[in-house]
Amino acid sequence: MEYNYLKISQINNYIKNLIDKDYFLNKVYVKGEISNFKNHARGHLYFTLKDDNSRINAVMFASSAKTLDFIPGDGNQVLIEGRISCYPASGSYQIYVEKMTLDGIGRLFIEYEKLKKKLAGEGLFNKEHKKLIPKYPMKVGVITADTGAAIKDIVSTIKRRFPICQVILFPSLVQGPDAKYNIVNQIKKADTFNLDTIIVGRGGGSIEDLWAFNEEIVARAIYECNTPIISAVGHEIDFTIADFVADLRAPTPTGAAEMCVPTIMDTNILINNLVIRATKTIKNMVNQKFVMLERFKRSYILKNPYSMYEIKEQKLDILIDNLKNNMENIITKKTHLYENITSSYILTNPMILIDNKSNKLDILIKSLSLLNPMSILDKGYSIVKHDDKVIKQIKDVKKGDNIDITLAKGIISAKVMEVKNGK
Repeated sequence: MEYNYLKISQINNYIKNLIDKDYFLNKVYVKGEISNFKNHARGHLYFTLKDDNSRINAVMFASSAKTLDFIPGDGNQVLIEGRISCYPASGSYQIYVEKMTLDGIGRLFIEYEKLKKKLAGEGLFNKEHKKLIPKYPMKVGVITADTGAAIKDIVSTIKRRFPICQVILFPSLVQGPDAKYNIVNQIKKADTFNLDTIIVGRGGGSIEDLWAFNEEIVARAIYECNTPIISAVGHEIDFTIADFVADLRAPTPTGAAEMCVPTIMDTNILINNLVIRATKTIKNMVNQKFVMLERFKRSYILKNPYSMYEIKEQKLDILIDNLKNNMENIITKKTHLYENITSSYILTNPMILIDNKSNKLDILIKSLSLLNPMSILDKGYSIVKHDDKVIKQIKDVKKGDNIDITLAKGIISAKVMEVKNGK
């Protein structure tokens, strides 16, 4: 009898086909702890997912790993969505991870750190935004559960330390899905009551119990509140987002009450010390004034009151004389200044300069006219020329020469008929 021997790859592929066709294994939701974690250079993640009794290999390809909002590692408790299949090369079945989130506390811690980083970047934790807590509050609001130990501790501590302070409770849920909305509404309400201080908090619990005080809307309500807020959430080791935003963080609700109000004994001691200091200061001031009064009584002025007026009269005369001299000097200086300005004005004024120059020009024109030989012609004289030369003597011409006679308004051409010598 012959047997049909199968190859290993055929068996593994057959098993893979069976698994891939299984409806239940095509979409599985698994939770467990990561171990043997390896981050491949290509971005693929390989690890083992285990619980107390069993384990399974897992792979998350780079395309899916890019969607993670945390960095996985050994020891992480995770929630996984994926499918089961077989890897034919090794014959092992494994879970192919499509989505992965931290389970429980790990997930909350990631959310806590993300919100803390975000609000810190916006400046909500900065010291310059912190409001001062009044030293002697007369009216304090408390936002917490009305049945828990926190309200009892706060009220008893305030009444014991500072009984004159009024405590107003604004009852609120402090855990559960609706707690964050309840806390925000009570903060807004308390902010309208003209309180000196508000305490927001609750007693201890798990991180899930305290989570309402890590919500963003609670943090922003604390930041936007106009009344100073003291946070008091859980125990001293518990730090919530509300603690970072609040104006003051107390380790416990009892600690918040102690930070909020002084003791009546300390207040009485302070008041007594202030009274003693004020009394001492007043006595010293009275003694100083009494010494000044005695000294004044013995003064020369008080014994001779008119001497004070005589001195003042002399000073007044001196001041009047000085004032007169100063005024005369000022008037003299201003007069000289006016004269200088007037002279400068005359010398620099364009119209005056033009008039002066015009007058000088008229004089020069008249002088020039007297020297102009043509002006003599207007009086009946003439200029006689021969060959464009002025005839000054009888010998400059002879009979038959042509001559030009220049008159005031024209020239006459003539011919010498006869030359006669004068006496």
